[in-house]
Amino acid sequence: MLVIIGYVLVSASVFGGFVLAGGHLAALFQPVELLMIGGAAVGAFFVGNSGKTIKATLKALPSVLKGAKYSKDNYMELMALLYELLGKIRKEGLMSIEGDVEKPEESPVFAKYPKVLADHHVVEFMTDYLRIMVSGNLNAMEIENLMDVEIETHHHEALVPAHVVAKLGDAMPAFGIVAAVMGVVHTMESVGIPPAELGILIAHALVGTFLGILLAYGFVGPLATLLEQKAEESSKMFQTVKVTLLANLNGYAPAMAVEFGRKALYSSERPGFLELEEHVKQKR
Repeated sequence: MLVIIGYVLVSASVFGGFVLAGGHLAALFQPVELLMIGGAAVGAFFVGNSGKTIKATLKALPSVLKGAKYSKDNYMELMALLYELLGKIRKEGLMSIEGDVEKPEESPVFAKYPKVLADHHVVEFMTDYLRIMVSGNLNAMEIENLMDVEIETHHHEALVPAHVVAKLGDAMPAFGIVAAVMGVVHTMESVGIPPAELGILIAHALVGTFLGILLAYGFVGPLATLLEQKAEESSKMFQTVKVTLLANLNGYAPAMAVEFGRKALYSSERPGFLELEEHVKQKR
């Protein structure tokens, strides 16, 4: 919704200001210019990216029209789940969670937390390291290094669409200039026509540069920024799991381990200490 509101504001400000200055919107309606700029951008997008990257970008684009994927409720559910699993380990031993880890979709513990269970990547990340803890073959430092590598890989993959869209936005002004140059070529070959008609052709040519810059900085560029923010946000769930499990491996009680995880959250989504404690008790 915010994306649509932003686009409306950009369009209203630019085109509205043009009209208030005495301009005529009909002069800016140049579908051929849009065809050249848009077609060149799409072609460059396919030429400059692998099939995997194209697929990831197309999959990520619809997410810009949605709100934040991870809310305060998601994080509280995650920490309540971690608290319950770590509490079970503390009372019954590591082997008590083997069934939960191997088949989380059939686990009565995971079933209490549908928002977490619906996130396949987070569940896989959590169960993989709980499985390593059950096996007992790695120490806390080794597990931390492995977690860092996996989170970095996830973060790099999540940023790919943002980088692709950013590069596409950077190219838009150049494609606008290409469209403008084509318009100038057409204008120069029309020399000899009445000055009024010649002026119209020149105006049409200049629209290409205008559209390229507007699309770059008013439409495509902001999308890249939003995609980057969403990628940053998606890594926070992994970091919370990491901090909580490492705290437990270092000997902290489940309540304190979850507190470590709480501190890893952004302040806008971080629950208060008493708020989280109450939520955890209700879920048990």
